Amino acid sequence: MLQYLVRHGESVSNLEGRVQGQEDIELSDLGRAQARQMAAWSRRLSASPSVAPVTIGEVWSSPLRRARETAAEIATAVGLPVMVEEGLCELHAGIFQGHLWADLETAFPDEVAQWRSGDMHYVIPGGESRAQLAARGRATLEKLAGRDTPGMIVVAHGGVLTAALGSMLGREHPLLAAAAERPFTKLPALANCSVTQLEWPGPRLVAFNETGHLG
Repeated sequence: MLQYLVRHGESVSNLEGRVQGQEDIELSDLGRAQARQMAAWSRRLSASPSVAPVTIGEVWSSPLRRARETAAEIATAVGLPVMVEEGLCELHAGIFQGHLWADLETAFPDEVAQWRSGDMHYVIPGGESRAQLAARGRATLEKLAGRDTPGMIVVAHGGVLTAALGSMLGREHPLLAAAAERPFTKLPALANCSVTQLEWPGPRLVAFNETGHLG
C-alpha cells in the first residue's frame, strides 16, 4: 500500500509568521492556489495508470481547517470523499500558539530555551512534547496503512508528518538527514503542498518533500 503524504497549502498564519499548532487557521490566497495545483496533480495521478503505481482509493485529512481545505480540493479532483482523522492534527503548541515566531523568545524565554534544547519529552505548557507528537503521528499512519485500499492521499501538517517519519525510519535515514531543519522545531522541513511517498509494508520512504507539481 502506498501513502501519499501531503502537507497543507500555505495558511494565513504561515504567511504572517505565526505559530499555528492546533489553531484552526484558513488557507492564504497562495495556499488556495497551491491546493488547486495539488488537485490537478491528484487528478493526473488518478487518471493515468502509467503515472500512478497504485489506485487512489481514499483521501484522509487532519480536522484542522488548513488541511481540510487542501484535502477538499484533492477529493473533488479524484471523486472521493474526505475522511477526517483526529490523529493527523499538528503538534499542540500550547502557550506558543498564535504568537509570532519572532516574538517567542521575548514572550517565553525559559520555555523556548527548554524546547530548543531538543528534549523529546519536554511538554510545551498547555500542549504536547515531541515524543507525544511522534507517537501519535506514527500510530495514526500505521493505522491508516492497515486499511483495505491500494493507495491513499493523507493531508496533514509538517510537524506531525516529519515526527512520525522520524519515529518510524530514524533521523539517520538519508532523505530525512539531508533535509534542512525547520526553524525552532528541529524537524526536517516539508514545503506547503509537498508530496512524500511512504510504501507499506515496511514502511519504505519512496520520496520526500517533492514539489515539482507546484508552479
